Amino acid sequence: MKEKWINALTLAFTVALLPPIWAVLSPYIGVTVGAVALICAGLFACLNNDIKMAVPVSLGFLCGDIWAVIATNVMAASNLGTNVTVYLTLFIMGGLAVVIGTLLDKLVFIPAWLAGWAIGLTIMGPMDVTNLGTTPFQIGAAMLSGVWYVGVVGDLFQKLLIKIIKK
Repeated sequence: MKEKWINALTLAFTVALLPPIWAVLSPYIGVTVGAVALICAGLFACLNNDIKMAVPVSLGFLCGDIWAVIATNVMAASNLGTNVTVYLTLFIMGGLAVVIGTLLDKLVFIPAWLAGWAIGLTIMGPMDVTNLGTTPFQIGAAMLSGVWYVGVVGDLFQKLLIKIIKK
């Protein structure tokens, strides 16, 4: 029981300390979609913040971000009608993401690719494609911050706290 509370309280402190720093600082570096980091950190936490997965998860998120840009442009250029366009775009690109991700499974974590794509589409989908500007780069920066700063650094920080407390 004591172990459970040490883990819970050190995690609570880590979550209370690190993500708000990102939330406050991200707009100063031009990232207006800072909350994406929290989504990606949460997904990375499902893998127990396994540092061995940080690169494949990061690459998956970035592939999803690129996929969202492509899908947004494809859907904007299509004249097939909204429902048909959305369906065909998601059908083709979703299938391709899984096939490509399977071929590159040592480099890219497919669930991160699909989640990154959904995150990107949620933000960029409603936007006019001519106004995307730096949005894809901001999303990518937030994704990487979620994995590396909140996930990896947060995990290392929590482990350090546990080590200090147990002394």
